[in-house]
Amino acid sequence: MTQSPCARRRFLHTSALGAAAGAAVLSGCGVPESASPSSPAVETPPSDAPWSDVLPAAELPVGTSREASVGEIQLLLHRSEEATVHAFSAVCTHQGCAVAAEQERFACPCHGSLFNLQTGAPESGPAQEPLASYPAEISGDTVRVRV
Repeated sequence: MTQSPCARRRFLHTSALGAAAGAAVLSGCGVPESASPSSPAVETPPSDAPWSDVLPAAELPVGTSREASVGEIQLLLHRSEEATVHAFSAVCTHQGCAVAAEQERFACPCHGSLFNLQTGAPESGPAQEPLASYPAEISGDTVRVRV
């Protein structure tokens, strides 16, 4: 049984289109070259975004961390010095689970990723990207975040 040249060409053409489409889809699955686990992804709020009061500064003593929210945005806060506070998204960069504040690190309960309190960088587990960070400050007696 012999296959016609037209059927062979149609098969090869269809196979080539499928392979090209698959390659295009998979190319979007890689990690961008510019991404670095050691540098946090900074969320850039609109230039006119107001600062949001999150909590009284007394509720976040130096050396402590906690969870908070601004509207629908879940945050992780860490106060490393009297005048320095760090704010990160509480969404794990691995598969989107809710990350929790612990005493020594931020931890994802789903797959065990651990993140640095001051940089949001992954320290262990499957997450390869840092937690997104937000501009944060202590203004008077209040911790504020720009989201």
